[in-house]
Amino acid sequence: MSAVSGLRPMFLTSVAALLAGGICPAPVSAPEGQVQGATSEPSFIAGNDAAMNKMMKDMRVEPSGDVDRDFVAMMAPHHQGAIDMAQAFLRYGRNEQLRRLAQEIIVTQQQEIVAMRLALAEPLPSSVLAPDQPTRSLELMLAPAAHGHEP
Repeated sequence: MSAVSGLRPMFLTSVAALLAGGICPAPVSAPEGQVQGATSEPSFIAGNDAAMNKMMKDMRVEPSGDVDRDFVAMMAPHHQGAIDMAQAFLRYGRNEQLRRLAQEIIVTQQQEIVAMRLALAEPLPSSVLAPDQPTRSLELMLAPAAHGHEP
């Protein structure tokens, strides 16, 4: 069995646990009382710009001498930037096809961050719950599952 194929079951188990734990953001709707459309454009642009600026800053890493680690150090923020941009879109976007695509971007980019971290045996990124999800910690959500008990 290759090292990569050995990661696959661990990756799928980890992703399943993350998804079961509810850390994948739920669709974010426009804040209550806010009208979606032309009036939300400045807010969308501001959110998108913030995501882009954070991503570009976080992607600047000092080379470590380990190509694998440097790749992940740059790609994880790149993927997180895509997640943050998709979340900004979900707050203000109206097109249902694009909203579904943004939701898929969030899930797939999270899965790829997990896969990269697992490939290097790095700790998984901390979870951030969507604003409408309960504030239970990831440890509380995953601990019962790890022992075969329901929460």
